[in-house]
Amino acid sequence: MSKEKASVKETPGETAQSVAIQFDADSAYHYIEQQVAFGPRVPNTTAHVACGDYLVSKLKSYKAEVIEQKMTVKAYDGTPLKARNIIASFQPENNNRILLFAHWDTRPYADADADKKNWQTPIDGANDGGSGVGVLLELARLLKENKSAIGVDIIFFDAEDYGTPEWLDKDDEETANTWCLGTQYWTRNPHKPGYKASYGILLDMVGGTNATFRKEQVSMHFASYVVNQVWDKASKSGYSSCFLQSEGGAITDDHLYVNEGARIPSIDIIDYDPARKNGFPDTWHTLDDTMNNISKETLKAVGQTLANILFENNK
Repeated sequence: MSKEKASVKETPGETAQSVAIQFDADSAYHYIEQQVAFGPRVPNTTAHVACGDYLVSKLKSYKAEVIEQKMTVKAYDGTPLKARNIIASFQPENNNRILLFAHWDTRPYADADADKKNWQTPIDGANDGGSGVGVLLELARLLKENKSAIGVDIIFFDAEDYGTPEWLDKDDEETANTWCLGTQYWTRNPHKPGYKASYGILLDMVGGTNATFRKEQVSMHFASYVVNQVWDKASKSGYSSCFLQSEGGAITDDHLYVNEGARIPSIDIIDYDPARKNGFPDTWHTLDDTMNNISKETLKAVGQTLANILFENNK
């Protein structure tokens, strides 16, 4: 995505006794480790292919209906990228649906790294890419074991992070559509004709240490009621120190294209603080985006909030 700290310390308001379905942060953490172990998941690499196969296999093992949407998209410099969106559907017969999504590829350039020598080195993407996928894989596991209140589609979008590098010094308006290529493709070619969902939730950089989530402006413009619903559920679940009642900046991210192209009201849960130098965490697009900076407490805050939404009728 392109750019346009409090920690989780309080005791959750919904304890293990009152929450029917518990999100396992250890499991989500493991899923991130598994992705990172393949190496940088950059399109056109063997690591990318291997990780994609792993994600498909895991989702199928959780009894989801899985569709692989394979495509070739063009990067900012004209490079053809062999990519695939991975779509998993639970209760596919239910017409009342929600969409959960994240990107699974990683940045080919550490172009925000303090050391210029690293700028053309691909990143591990433990947080930027891996964390959202890890949370959604754990939710997929829970969806295998428990019936949700609504049909759920999980999409891992590809080729999100191959946007124009910082060193080309282009302005945001000029480079915006070089990001989120898999999502742009999907909005033009949905996996099912006429696909609709009541709303969508994007997870992006949801595993960082001391991460906080503000009400992102694009989300508020298109789907303020979804933002308020999620933030209210987070507060009731005891995570108000993580989900802050303040506005964030406007981000060009996958949810923008789902809103504009697919007309599905969608929000972005993303660690973005306008007070930071570039808004994003210090590890963003650097070689420090590793497992060393992934927090199980943050994964729990995000994952349990979403589990409480999905399984609210299971209490």
